[in-house]
Amino acid sequence: MNEKELNIAIHAAILAGEEILKIYEDSSQDFSIEKKSDDSPLTIADKRSHDVILNALEQTKLPVLSEEGAEIPFSERQNWARFWLVDPLDGTKEFIRRNGEFTVNIALVENGQALGGVIYVPVTGTLYFGWPKHGARKIRNITSANLEGLIDRGVSLPFEGHKSKYTVVASRSHMNPETKEYIDRIRHQFEDVEVISAGSSLKICLVAEGKADIYPRFGPTMEWDTAAGHAIAKHAGKNIFLADEKTELSYNKENLMNPWFVVR
Repeated sequence: MNEKELNIAIHAAILAGEEILKIYEDSSQDFSIEKKSDDSPLTIADKRSHDVILNALEQTKLPVLSEEGAEIPFSERQNWARFWLVDPLDGTKEFIRRNGEFTVNIALVENGQALGGVIYVPVTGTLYFGWPKHGARKIRNITSANLEGLIDRGVSLPFEGHKSKYTVVASRSHMNPETKEYIDRIRHQFEDVEVISAGSSLKICLVAEGKADIYPRFGPTMEWDTAAGHAIAKHAGKNIFLADEKTELSYNKENLMNPWFVVR
């Protein structure tokens, strides 16, 4: 993994985010269409982001597995030792609700492990990345016009200091009984527990930052939802484990759906 690949991934994520914003900020778009149809703003934004990312990553000569191109058979991708894993628009419900909590996720996977990751939040211009030799960082107010020297800017993660409360982050849109039961068990372990909500891969970023102690996800997610955040969390000294809280989440499985997991 080299710095050129990191620069390419960052540039791809930011350009994709700017394409998404063109749709998101277009008052003529009908955001009442919640399901993906050919002319829904969600589908248009997804596809434009996907195309921009593919075009940018092409120069790396590595294969790409994206939510928008997930039909690649396992018989082909099982031979990929190294590839990009992409979610061109993570946070479907947040995008439709126009609450700004959606992201562009780009991860570099090697031998089933998330080694590097970039997450961009288009509405706020916030960038997270985790990469070998650079660690995990958060940078604010980024656009395609101010990329020079970007890698050396920002704040190293985690940066949150001592918290008086044990903080759990949960999905804004996908809370279920199993997650509630897990949080109830945490409440019995710690005297003061705070539960906060967030959308998309931002939940993993909150743990990487140190703003949250743990993120349990006992519901369906796909590999492209977590890989970039997983890499950022790892470079911040955290990790994503299966529900046994011992086995690390892996990638490029035959079934691309993730098992239940815990980020801590």
